[in-house]
Amino acid sequence: MTINPLIVSGIALVGSAVGLLAWSADEYYQQGLELVERDLKEKLRRLRMSTKRLRKWLVAWTVAVLATLVAFILAGAISLGILFAVLMCCGPWYVIRRMAEKRQQQIEDQLADAMVSLSSAIRAGLSLGQSLQILADQCPKPISQEFQQMVGEYQMGKPLERVLQEAKERLKSENFALFAAAMEASRQSGGRLNETVERIAHSVLELQRLERKIISETAEARTSSLYMALAPVAVLAMYYFFLDPTNTERLFTTVPGQLMLCASLVLNILSYVWARAILNSDI
Repeated sequence: MTINPLIVSGIALVGSAVGLLAWSADEYYQQGLELVERDLKEKLRRLRMSTKRLRKWLVAWTVAVLATLVAFILAGAISLGILFAVLMCCGPWYVIRRMAEKRQQQIEDQLADAMVSLSSAIRAGLSLGQSLQILADQCPKPISQEFQQMVGEYQMGKPLERVLQEAKERLKSENFALFAAAMEASRQSGGRLNETVERIAHSVLELQRLERKIISETAEARTSSLYMALAPVAVLAMYYFFLDPTNTERLFTTVPGQLMLCASLVLNILSYVWARAILNSDI
């Protein structure tokens, strides 16, 4: 089996260019890596996931992205290679961000019921620490995990004010911040905490009712936006397999075709994200 020297020299030149680029941009790469690591750490901590090996995973993913880009370049599809490299960079970050937002939304939905339970426990004569312990034991996940951490830190001797402050910074929830402020104010002034918490819980429940109403009324539009985003893929597959395979194949084998594919994919993704942002309820 003979090896084409042009292919060998091409691989060597591409590898040398990638190595030279990595060496010259090492400082910027480290700065970007630290920025991404800091952002992902905050989201992973909100998901209660370990961040010990995050730097190693980021470096390995960078190598995978570069390898994919080189493979596309050698295959003569540099435009598609750049697009796939960008998607590989943004995809995991988007998934983790969505997971963190979903968990935070679950906490928001469970917070009002937790406030009602806390108010009932305080009215029954239990202390604030005992009431938090009941919430940690009886509330569903994921909010029970947050109360368990708060109770554990409080029992280890950390002041309640600091426990609440750290929980506010960790959860980044306006409703929980209001709940924590009521607890702090009640402890300092000696007010009736159960009545304050009941009023806050009523307000949160009313906001959640409005949000659910908006979500139900925009459900059809969100489904339509998903179908519209998937429609170009279905049309492309139909042309490739049934209507005009020869000309459709040129979209993947020629540079102008690849550029058109990349542009259409980017615009399609942007339109879907834009539609979701418009339909997202924010009260």
